[in-house]
Amino acid sequence: MKISLFIFTAFISFSCAAEPAFLLRATDLKKEPATDAQTVAALAENTGVETLERKGGWARVKAGAAEGWVRLLALRYGGPGAAKQGDSGASQLFNVARTGTSGTQVTTGVRGLDAEMISSARPNPAELARLTQFAATPDAAAGFAAQGQLQRQQVREVK
Repeated sequence: MKISLFIFTAFISFSCAAEPAFLLRATDLKKEPATDAQTVAALAENTGVETLERKGGWARVKAGAAEGWVRLLALRYGGPGAAKQGDSGASQLFNVARTGTSGTQVTTGVRGLDAEMISSARPNPAELARLTQFAATPDAAAGFAAQGQLQRQQVREVK
């Protein structure tokens, strides 16, 4: 009984520990898990961080003395050399035993929004204004089509 309690306690404390990761690209460290949140610091590509918490598509990390939020898609767990091309199953098993992770990132998607996120959603006019900068004018679109020798075709509406 004491041994199983010890193993359970060790597992819980290990699973709650910060997990090492690094940044796949330069990114802003945000005060809150939102794109329009205040930027705490600018982090360079390959910066090592410790992940502390996950919330939606964001992870709370510690980078040196700074702490804040980065997008999950900017992170790779296990450090820059964690999962090299051609690693054998035995070396990945050793990595799991040593670090708690194989270093292999299987999925990076986010399941979706929970009820709290949907109920607290608010419009973001600044982000909408940024998106409109990517819109093409009809003349620019026609010029692009002409360069690619694209021709206009009438497509029947699907009902």
